[in-house]
Amino acid sequence: MYLRISLDRNMDGLAIDRQREDCHKIAADRGWTVVEEYVDQSRSATDKTKVRPDYDRMVADYAAGRFDAIICYDLDRLTRQPRQLEDWIDAAQDRGLQLVTANGEADLSTDSGRLFARVKAAVARSEVERKSERQSRAHVQRAEQGRAPKGVRPLGYTTSGDIIEHEAAAVHEIFRLFAIQDGPSIAAIAKGLSGLSAANIPASLPHLPKHSRTLVIERNARRAAEGKPERPVPEDGRWHSSTVLGILRNPRYAGYSVYTDRRDRAGNKRRSWHAQILRDPDGEPVLGQWTPIVEPDTWWRVQERLDEPKRITNRTGSTARKHLGSGLYLCGLCDKPVVAHSKRYRCPDAELMRTRDQVDDWVLQVVRARLAVPDLADVIPQRDNPRVQAVQAQIGTHQARLRRAQHDYDEMLIEGYDLRRIRDREETVIAALESELRTLTATGDLGGVLDAKDPVKAFDGADLMIKRRVIDFLCTVRLYPHPRGRKTFDPETVIVTPKW
Repeated sequence: MYLRISLDRNMDGLAIDRQREDCHKIAADRGWTVVEEYVDQSRSATDKTKVRPDYDRMVADYAAGRFDAIICYDLDRLTRQPRQLEDWIDAAQDRGLQLVTANGEADLSTDSGRLFARVKAAVARSEVERKSERQSRAHVQRAEQGRAPKGVRPLGYTTSGDIIEHEAAAVHEIFRLFAIQDGPSIAAIAKGLSGLSAANIPASLPHLPKHSRTLVIERNARRAAEGKPERPVPEDGRWHSSTVLGILRNPRYAGYSVYTDRRDRAGNKRRSWHAQILRDPDGEPVLGQWTPIVEPDTWWRVQERLDEPKRITNRTGSTARKHLGSGLYLCGLCDKPVVAHSKRYRCPDAELMRTRDQVDDWVLQVVRARLAVPDLADVIPQRDNPRVQAVQAQIGTHQARLRRAQHDYDEMLIEGYDLRRIRDREETVIAALESELRTLTATGDLGGVLDAKDPVKAFDGADLMIKRRVIDFLCTVRLYPHPRGRKTFDPETVIVTPKW
C-alpha cells in the first residue's frame, strides 16, 4: 500500500489517514493481505530530484519479490513521472504486477489499460509543468521589480523585506568583521554568535539563538493565533559555520535582487550566488525595494576573501575519509558521529574533544584482540547461500537485459529513449539486488580480513577504508569526556561494544 501527499502544511496526517482508510477497504474487499505500508508524507512526486524514501524502499522491495500488487489512492499518488510509470508497466508485463487505485484497477496488462495510465500520467505531468511555468514567471517578475522573494525569511529581514533591528545589527557585524583581510574566521564568528568566548572570538558579536529555532517559534505564534496546535521547538545550540557562510554569500544583504533558476544549478550553490544577481538589459544589478544591511563594497570584499585560493582546504576533490574514526565513532553524550578536528575527534553538539591518536590506538587494540579469538568464524553471521545464489542469478538476468538492449540500440532496432528507459529500469533493479547481496554476504566488503588465515595480520595490512568497514562490522565505538586533570589515557572513556 503506497500513500503520499505532496504538501501537508499541518503535518497532522489526516490526508494520509483518508487515503489509508480507502485503500484498506479495497484490500478487504479483494481479500488481499497488506504486507507493508509505504508512506511519503509531504513529499512531491513531480520533481525528479526530490527523494521519496518510502517509494525507493518500495521499488527495492518489489525487486526483491516481497509483494505482487500495489494499492494507492490514485495513480498520481504513485508517480507523476512518465518514466517511472513505464517501470511499473514493465513490471506488470514481466512479472504480473497488479495495480489498484480507489478509482478502479489500472490494468497494466492490457494495451487499453496501459494507454489510459499513460494518458493520465501525461496529462498530470502537463498540468504540473504549466503550473511550474506560471510560478517561475511570477518569481522572475517579482525579482525584476525588486520585490522581496517569498519563502523563509533571512536573518535580519521579515518576509516582506522590513528590517529586524537586532538581527540586522548582528548581520552588519558579521560582514564588518569578515571584510577585514586578517579578520576572524567563519568558525570564530559562529562561536561568537553562539555566546562562546575565547581569544580568537570577537566580543562585539551579539549572542543570538539559532535562526532555525527562532523561525519555529515565530511559526508557532502564527499557528496559535489561528487556533492550530504548536510544533515542538528545537533546543537552542551552537551556530554552524555553514549558516554563517550562507549569510556572507547572500547578495540580498547588499540590496541586490536575486533569482535562481532551478534548472541551472551547476557548481556549488553558495559559490555561485553572486552569479545569480539579477541584471537589467544594460548588465547592471537590479536593486531590491528593501533597505540593504551592508554596503555593496563590503559585500564584494567579503566575496573576494571567500574566493581566495588559500581558503580551499580540499584541493584533491576527494571526499574519502582520511581518519579512522571520523563519522564512525559516536559521541557517548549525544550518540552523534564525531568529526576529525586537527589532532582530535570532536562532537560539536556536545563539545566533546578527544585526542585522536590515543583513541585510535585503543580501538585498534580492542579490534585486534577480537580478530584473534579462535571462535571468530562461529560468531560471524553465516551467509544465506540459497538466497545468495538466487540473487546472483537475478542480477545476471537483468545484466543480460542491459546487454541485449544495448545490442538492439546498436543494431538500430530501438531508439535512444527506449535504451535510456530500459537502462534506468534495469539499473534500479540491479542496485536493489546488489544491496541485498551485500547484506547477505556482509564479509565480502571487508577485504577478506575475516576470511583470512591470520585476520589480525590481514587487518593490519588493509587500507584505511577496509579497516573502517571491519571496525563498523564488528563493534560500535562511543567516546566520553576524559577526566579533567588526568594526563594518562583512560580506556573506560572509550567504550567498544561488540556487535557479534
